[in-house]
Amino acid sequence: MSITIALEPPRQEGVLRLLDMSDAHAQSLYPPESNHLVDVSTLEKPAVSFFVARHNGTVVGCCALVEAGDGTAEIKRMFVDPDARGLKAASKLMDTLEATATEKKLRAVRLETGIYQPEAIALYRKYGYLEIEAFGSYQPDPLSLFMEKQLT
Repeated sequence: MSITIALEPPRQEGVLRLLDMSDAHAQSLYPPESNHLVDVSTLEKPAVSFFVARHNGTVVGCCALVEAGDGTAEIKRMFVDPDARGLKAASKLMDTLEATATEKKLRAVRLETGIYQPEAIALYRKYGYLEIEAFGSYQPDPLSLFMEKQLT
């Protein structure tokens, strides 16, 4: 009954199912201009580390660490199957993602999440992420929350 986390390709059946679920969830909460989801081809780029959480071999969660090329990276496509919540998959994904960022000697990890996702916001706050202004190509959006954690 343990959760395993590994680097895996995003283009596989279980992950694509999760990404579809993530898309549907985001679309149910936010208008298109406030959805900043990236597609599978973006997740396959060399600057992306894509992590998959499995429970007894079944894909239950995923997230990507997308390096910006300036010593920072962004968390994208963090999602856990609602049926698998409570198994600590999100925490294990975060632990692995941050360990990878530290190994890569990145100075900060950033993210954008929506204001109507209290569970995600609570997870990021628990991990020490603080609110910042919009970064990169993002524009300020009242439905978005931008966060960052400085790494030592």
